Amino acid sequence: MRRIAVAAASLLLAAAVFTGLGAATPGGKFIRTAAPVPLPKPKPKPAKPKLPPLPSAVKSRKHWEIGVKCDFPPFGFIDVRGNNDGYDVQVAQRFAQLAFGSKKKVSFTCVTTPSRIPTLMSGRVDIIVSTLTWTQARADQIDFSIPYYSATGRLLVPNSSSVTVPTLAGKTVVTTRGALYAAWTRNCFKSTKLLEVDSPALAVSAVKDGRADTFMFDDAFLLGVATQDRDVRLTSDKFLNVPWGIGIRKGETAMSRWVNAALRYMKKRDEFVKILRANAPARLVSGFLDNVPRPKNTFAYPVGKDVTTICP
Repeated sequence: MRRIAVAAASLLLAAAVFTGLGAATPGGKFIRTAAPVPLPKPKPKPAKPKLPPLPSAVKSRKHWEIGVKCDFPPFGFIDVRGNNDGYDVQVAQRFAQLAFGSKKKVSFTCVTTPSRIPTLMSGRVDIIVSTLTWTQARADQIDFSIPYYSATGRLLVPNSSSVTVPTLAGKTVVTTRGALYAAWTRNCFKSTKLLEVDSPALAVSAVKDGRADTFMFDDAFLLGVATQDRDVRLTSDKFLNVPWGIGIRKGETAMSRWVNAALRYMKKRDEFVKILRANAPARLVSGFLDNVPRPKNTFAYPVGKDVTTICP
């Protein structure tokens, strides 16, 4: 019995060794199996950016309240699912991600050109990321972040039109109420009729139905219109190249410090180009690369100058 027990133990030991090395086929041939593949080590989480402390109201609320355009594609609009989207919206969502780790930690309030600064001043939102072109008059009311986009003024006209900037005398120019183009038109084109409306969409309609000869506005919006509507085109005129900034209430230094640090972080990592590519048609991206902040691309506000009084 002792011999049988020893033999059985030897067989069990051999089976264990063979199991570790391979397996036998039905024909009795031994096949070596591959060694266990170690599981890949989890990738380390990206280092959290070192940003200044969040403003106390935002930190305690645990999400942002931000004013954005809802009628200004591709910068701020409502998509087919009813969600806010666009360049400005994605900048705001990146703020939420940097502050709280999730781009969902932000609530949006729709603002228009004339309502955005009053909405900010009323305290309904923390900041406005709303295609806000810097002007001295606006800078007297609110603080601006460092620039996060630089727009150029253009004219949108019907295909058959011969209107250009030098021929605006006696014509009707439409633009949005409160836009710097309205002030520039009043200051520099005394014999031009000015029509102010509450949204870019209404301005496009005014050109198409003949109530206005041209729509004067930012290239960022007008290029999108001209691309989608074959009945209108852009003239070659370019004017009022002034950066956009994020609107912040006067005296909120903690807010300014955090927002500017976040924008510098995004610029250093060339993130604005990614946001641009996500919102502009591929064929137009190359023409807008100089409009966004990049590591070697810096914008400055015309401080001390009222660009609406600088006439061609």
